[in-house]
Amino acid sequence: MKKRWVFAVVAAGIAIFVASRTFRSDDENMVYRTEPVTRGEIAASVSATGTLSAVTTVEVGTQVSGTIKEIYVDYNSKVEEGQLIALINPETFEAQEEQAKASLALAKAGVLKANATLDDAKRNLERMKQLASRNLIAQSELDAAQTQYALAEAGLAEAQAQVAQAQAALKKAQVDLKNTRIYSPVNGVVISKSVDVGQTVAASFQTPTLFTIAEDLTKMQIETSVDEADIGCVSVGQEVVFTVDAYPGITFYGSVSQVRIEPITVENVITYTTVVSVENPELKLKPGMTANVTIITDRRPQALRVPSAALRFRPSDHPLAGGISGEAVWIVKGGGIHPVAIESGISDGRYVEVASGEVEEGDLVVVEEGRSTKSSSSRGGRFPF
Repeated sequence: MKKRWVFAVVAAGIAIFVASRTFRSDDENMVYRTEPVTRGEIAASVSATGTLSAVTTVEVGTQVSGTIKEIYVDYNSKVEEGQLIALINPETFEAQEEQAKASLALAKAGVLKANATLDDAKRNLERMKQLASRNLIAQSELDAAQTQYALAEAGLAEAQAQVAQAQAALKKAQVDLKNTRIYSPVNGVVISKSVDVGQTVAASFQTPTLFTIAEDLTKMQIETSVDEADIGCVSVGQEVVFTVDAYPGITFYGSVSQVRIEPITVENVITYTTVVSVENPELKLKPGMTANVTIITDRRPQALRVPSAALRFRPSDHPLAGGISGEAVWIVKGGGIHPVAIESGISDGRYVEVASGEVEEGDLVVVEEGRSTKSSSSRGGRFPF
């Protein structure tokens, strides 16, 4: 009984469908919107976002602790390599240098004293040897003289070592004093200043950053994150176009200079850093700007192309595309529409390249279907049936 009921429902559904197809009002027409097959440029691309930065950015720090006494540059200051840009109060380090010099002088005096002691021990040993050769002294006295001579030699070596130690201490004091003067290591522009006059900086555990200098802002780079699904299409040398919010009407250009192989995982999404080199002769681009990047992965200047919608279209009357299992487009031909198998190439989202297939420039391909009454106009790329 249950099987009969199911069969009746299915049969009724089929009857309703056939009736709707057979007894559709004569006032209704199937209307297809078409677009022509054209030739033109197609550029396949990968989109990403990134941040602009100088190619070479140097963080200038200090190796000594102290109070900032003078600052000679500010934000946006142009600097040259070797230019004095800040001074840490040198008074403490000058005193340490003087103390090291005094310690060195004392150590050198110790060497003179040790030399004198050694000379005296040597003369005494010679006398003892002469007396011992004539059996005028006991052997113990000769042994004692030899011991004193050996101790004098050790004393001289110790004094000389103290001189070397004092020289090293003086050198360190001089280096520390020199490091109170902060110089620019490169030619460039100061883009960051982290200290002010009177501020104390401590270099006990790590070197504090005082300034950040961009070496050459006419040459910049963008570090973008490209998804793992797209990274296989990206390679060094590819053309890049990008925009920044500061200049919404201007398109800037660059090229891929590096594709890093280190994977970066954020929230289970794997990306790869891609570096884009950018020329900035007018200095419009500034470090830190967000760039909306398009990497041109492939380009066809005169490709035979169809709208992307044409490959997605399937008429409701022929859902299986006329038996074609692969890619196909429907073209207007002989008073009707017919499927044509094609092999697609690159795509820019709007158009798809026709790599092969019996499609010619000027053919009309269907991109959409609809219904209209017989009285409806069929102008504007609409083909009624």
